[in-house]
Amino acid sequence: MHQHILQLYNSAKKQQRLIIGLMSGTSLDGLDVALCKVSGHGMDTQIDVLAFHTVDYDGDYKQKIKTVFSKRKCDLELVTLLHPWVGQLHGKMVLQCLAKWGVDAAEIDVIASHGQTIYHCPKNQHKQTDFNHGTLQIGDSDHLAVTTGITTIGDFRQKHIAAGGEGAPLAVYGDYLFFSSLTENRILLNMGGIANLTFLPQSADASAVFSSDIGPGNTIMDAYVQRHFAPLQYDKDSLIANQGQINQPLLDELCQDEFFYLDFPKTTGPEVFNLAYLHQAQTITNTLQLSHEDVMATLNRFSAMMIAQAINQCSEKLADVTVYASGGGIHNPLLMKHILSLCPQLHEIKNTHALGIDPDAKEAVLFAILANECLAGGQQRFGNQAQGIPIITMGKVSFAD
Repeated sequence: MHQHILQLYNSAKKQQRLIIGLMSGTSLDGLDVALCKVSGHGMDTQIDVLAFHTVDYDGDYKQKIKTVFSKRKCDLELVTLLHPWVGQLHGKMVLQCLAKWGVDAAEIDVIASHGQTIYHCPKNQHKQTDFNHGTLQIGDSDHLAVTTGITTIGDFRQKHIAAGGEGAPLAVYGDYLFFSSLTENRILLNMGGIANLTFLPQSADASAVFSSDIGPGNTIMDAYVQRHFAPLQYDKDSLIANQGQINQPLLDELCQDEFFYLDFPKTTGPEVFNLAYLHQAQTITNTLQLSHEDVMATLNRFSAMMIAQAINQCSEKLADVTVYASGGGIHNPLLMKHILSLCPQLHEIKNTHALGIDPDAKEAVLFAILANECLAGGQQRFGNQAQGIPIITMGKVSFAD
């Protein structure tokens, strides 16, 4: 047996595995690195997050990625060059974290790499009859593996599309395995650049579980702040939005996109919800002269309304439901206040700390779960997720040499 295959085999047989989960989202704020001790698989999965750190991206990284990010037309040569460059950079960031934590790379079984999404394109978005869903993540796992000396599993989204899904969101598998409950109905809400949720019924019936994007989280707000309030990267503590007034005509127009009328599950991205989308809505409503504060107040309410609409849709036939939130949106107090006010059935919105997972680390941990299933688990069918196809957790496996 080849030594690398033997290594994977031995890792799969272990009672416990050390897995590093990596997540780099559309907000481009940094690389989330979660060191996880994982045992078991499937519904018996046990996870202990030993360490977590977000390595901030510098201005050079952000500038390079934004040159190709969510753009229908860009420099193909630059995309080709960025693919290995991001993989190498992410590898160096992993090694920095391991050195900081005093952990030897040889102790790690695998890295689970999400990569950096630069374009997400489900069929409902591109509407081209000759093509199905598509998504593209850069940050080559081969380069990451060679840089770190650690076997790396990546391209999870490509596998999901190949099996019939839309490539996002992938949270459903880890959410179901780790957060299902027999005592309460749960909604796992993640508010990154794009907001998504996973519905987990109290029955733990996999056929009723689904995960779906629900609309913009922070993506338009962050882009607006970066353009008009530089060097700020986001609306810290909602300070800007709190100074403005909601413009109702603009808000109504923002809510008209056809995406919001599609059934669950569905996916979207900054390719749709961006500053061009905002500009079009302002042009239609003759609100281009609004103050920046009023625009931010309206965008904040817009994100909250679409998130609340999805929560209410999921919970309308339930006597009770508990929402556990994660992602950057939990740090936006006005956004959280709006969501709660628009969901009359909720008394509070908790975060995943209550379930034992740092809400900022949750997405990285979920990819560690996918890698663990790739090594030691199997497949799970969800009735409403991608029309009942298995969520296949096998990704591209890259070895260190």
